[in-house]
Amino acid sequence: MAKVVLAFSGGLDTSFCAVWLREELGAEVVTVTVDTGGFPAAEAKAIADRAAEVGSARHIHVDGRRRVLDGFISWLIRGNCLRGGVYPIAVGAERVAQAEAVVGAARDAGAGAVAHGSTGAGNDGIRFDTAFRALAPDLAIHAPVRTLALSREAEAKWLATRGIHIPAKTSRYSVNEGLWGVTIGGGETHDSWAEVPEDVYRLTRRVAGLPPEEVILSFEQGLPVALDGRRLDGLALIDELNRRAGAQGIGRGVHVGDTILGLKGRIAFEAPAAVVLVAAHRELEKLVLTGRQLSVKGPLGDLYGSLLHEGLWFDPVMRDIEALLERSQERVTGDVRVRLSEGAFAVAGARSAQSLLGGGGAAYGERGAGWSGAEAAGFARIHGLAAALAAERDRR
Repeated sequence: MAKVVLAFSGGLDTSFCAVWLREELGAEVVTVTVDTGGFPAAEAKAIADRAAEVGSARHIHVDGRRRVLDGFISWLIRGNCLRGGVYPIAVGAERVAQAEAVVGAARDAGAGAVAHGSTGAGNDGIRFDTAFRALAPDLAIHAPVRTLALSREAEAKWLATRGIHIPAKTSRYSVNEGLWGVTIGGGETHDSWAEVPEDVYRLTRRVAGLPPEEVILSFEQGLPVALDGRRLDGLALIDELNRRAGAQGIGRGVHVGDTILGLKGRIAFEAPAAVVLVAAHRELEKLVLTGRQLSVKGPLGDLYGSLLHEGLWFDPVMRDIEALLERSQERVTGDVRVRLSEGAFAVAGARSAQSLLGGGGAAYGERGAGWSGAEAAGFARIHGLAAALAAERDRR
């Protein structure tokens, strides 16, 4: 019997795949769940129970949080990466780690194929296929949901005829929870005017009357290392910041953008720690990097996030961008003060021993200790020379 290793979330799509691969292909299915967000032990057990229910020959649980943090999120912070200026690329940061774990399990099991539960209309199928082909071009790839083009309702009914019942809420929404945030698709997200209901959100709550609070985030060479003066491991820091900012309702948003296929897509998301950390990091960079450093780094950070989102992490250009991002962060060390308050946050201040503010005895708009008034006038005259010449030509 042929072995197939399936990336398994325990949701509707991957549950359907497990049963279909076993019944239609006669495959021995090994399911692999990669924890990319620290879900509780009860949820891990529920997924393992679902794997058994759908006939998995063996279920493997992999803790992939450290790989996601060090291999992907760390670069998204350095690059200030927000898709469309709002979305923290929560899902794209996870798929490579999941694909790596699935291929590793396939090698260990001697499997000849890997599988995923993605549709043909979204980004994840392309992400998984691209990663699988880069990591293991010899393995076949199965994607039953994409091949059959079934609706989620049809999948749920097909499983129900076999005595497997997926909760209605799960079949209405596709919810991906990971270390860098929660992404919500389906339901109201298909209507550009509609709003996702409150009970779908997991990390954030709309609670009126909470007093504002401030947090101090400390960075070393571009990465967060402490919260309110307490040094924390990156995983613990993100968890605590998610809790504190999420309690204030911070981090919710809706993103409309272009998918890899060129379709317009709309998702809701919540990412309290991600949005706060990126904003704080960007403010610290403004303090310690030169204007030209920022102007070069900004577009490259955007490109890095875009390529990761589109499943192109294995392209060599990503290593080139990482080299520049790493070099740019050598002096990005300091503290950032952030105020959290009922659904909103604001960067209140930043400090660093590497600060360029007030350097050379100058203060913007007040004094320039390093040059005379005549020198300033001469600079202004030369600086505007090209514009003055063009204006003179136009008058002629």
